[in-house]
Amino acid sequence: METRNRVSGIAHNKNVAKITVLGVPDRPGISASLFEPLAEKGISVDTIVQNASVERITDLTFTVARADLAASMEIVQPVAEGMGARGCVSDANLGNVSIVGTGMQHNPGYAARMFRALYEADVNIEMITTSEIRITCIVQEDRVEDAVRALHSAFRLDQVD
Repeated sequence: METRNRVSGIAHNKNVAKITVLGVPDRPGISASLFEPLAEKGISVDTIVQNASVERITDLTFTVARADLAASMEIVQPVAEGMGARGCVSDANLGNVSIVGTGMQHNPGYAARMFRALYEADVNIEMITTSEIRITCIVQEDRVEDAVRALHSAFRLDQVD
């Protein structure tokens, strides 16, 4: 049984905006046609989530820095329209919070503990992404500080050994 806390820190960012392209046709090249023009304009995309398609239609959601939202929408809306998507929606009032550490991926329970802590702090999770060293949740900007406090407590980062 794993007893060592693999979470070494909590990272957060209050400068997040989300764009969702609704009703995207599920076919090769769609993601490239959306993200290449953003890259050409120097816009960095962070979290990307594509739902499993139903009848070859899906939704694609991604985050950018809040300052890049207007430019991103100007690029994405005509591309989405050209591919036959249903439309685009955005939310500029988001942030993210991450637990960071090595070895979490191969030791069960870290995501569950994170989600429980956010639930108990009444913080709604809008999106989730994971990597080898990080689990990140996109949340409302005004809840980021509450999320950080809850995670510090849940992973005992606020305690001195």
